[in-house]
Amino acid sequence: MSIVLSIIVFSVLVLIHEFGHFLLAKKNGIGVTEFSLGMGPRIASFDKGGTKYSWKLIPFGGSCMMVGEDEESGAENSFGSKTVWARIAVVVAGPMFNFLLAFVISIVYISLEGYDAPNVVSVEENSIVSEAGIEKGDAITEYDGETIVLWRDLWLYQYLNKLDGSPVKVKYERNGKEYTTSIIPEKYYSLGISYVAGDDPCKIEVSEKTAVYEAGVRSGDTIIGIDGNELKSGKELHRYITEHPLTDQELTMTVLRDEKELDFTVTPKLAGYTDRLDVGERVKANPWQVIRYSFTELRYDMDATISGFKMIFTGKASRDDVSGPVGIVKIVGDSYEESKDYGYYYVFLDIAYLTMVISVNLGVVNLLPIPALDGGRLVFLIIEAVRGKPVPREKEAMVHFAGMVLLMILMVAILANDITKFF
Repeated sequence: MSIVLSIIVFSVLVLIHEFGHFLLAKKNGIGVTEFSLGMGPRIASFDKGGTKYSWKLIPFGGSCMMVGEDEESGAENSFGSKTVWARIAVVVAGPMFNFLLAFVISIVYISLEGYDAPNVVSVEENSIVSEAGIEKGDAITEYDGETIVLWRDLWLYQYLNKLDGSPVKVKYERNGKEYTTSIIPEKYYSLGISYVAGDDPCKIEVSEKTAVYEAGVRSGDTIIGIDGNELKSGKELHRYITEHPLTDQELTMTVLRDEKELDFTVTPKLAGYTDRLDVGERVKANPWQVIRYSFTELRYDMDATISGFKMIFTGKASRDDVSGPVGIVKIVGDSYEESKDYGYYYVFLDIAYLTMVISVNLGVVNLLPIPALDGGRLVFLIIEAVRGKPVPREKEAMVHFAGMVLLMILMVAILANDITKFF
């Protein structure tokens, strides 16, 4: 099922992208020789209005082939015969239609589920948050100089700008009034485990070089107690750690492995600093808020995508943070598996949200100034608009060909990375 859903998602994204090119080409009198969904050999096709509409074997990719797009043509309806602004409109239309698709999906999603309000959902007594004057229900509006509209704005900022113990200026709103305070982050410690905080026994996943791994705990173990306190579920473990914050003091962890109880002495490791802010609440939206927060969602997804590329190019992202088509299939499949037990409504919501995020990613990627992509073609068109004459066609073709070769090499590398990462 995950493969079917992935094909549907890819097909919709590519179809919308290429339709943007197609529509603007037709509007500007540019002939379209073929409009195809998929790559490779044709499965089926038909001709209408001088255009061949094709469905091809490999269900990833697609194309909108225009007259004179990649070669010289004296035809009246060729790509090169139109004004530079008409050609810019055609090139930009593909990514813009991906953004438009994401915006439409966002309207549907927020209409059904509401928006991510940056509201404080809980405050521990005598914590650094309560001492700063922040209360449950307050809305964070600014954090360390960064405007916060969605709670994920706060998450993204903290992810990209790790706390170091320095005071953080926070603005928040309560009953229509804005207040300013300062939070001094405190150290937090980690065991190095991942688990589901549900009602089932707490089976854990363990990464290497973590506190529990070095103590001898392994993935697949089930935690049943800490320091003599019995823990019957992931929910109980989460509650225990919340009530007993980890420090650098060692603790005794009791796990169940192969039906045997084993005790391990674990010394939590310093993982960084935390402000103890518990922010994030789904709030139902009125019609005006649906439109407003749909634009905000689009802006956030663009910011996140661009930030991700910056991390890749600056070496701050690891190979595990990069995924291609195989990785996307895995993500779609995992999303389906996690939501199917809750009903088709939640499957629809999860797949719709993923489609929205991937559509924004596709739009941003295609606007990057990389040869062979829309952004690369756009660079040459902008140069032409500034110079008043085009770059020689053979030179532009050489650049795009080199870019295509590099893209193919990159795609093979990403595919290999996906396979080794997920299989």
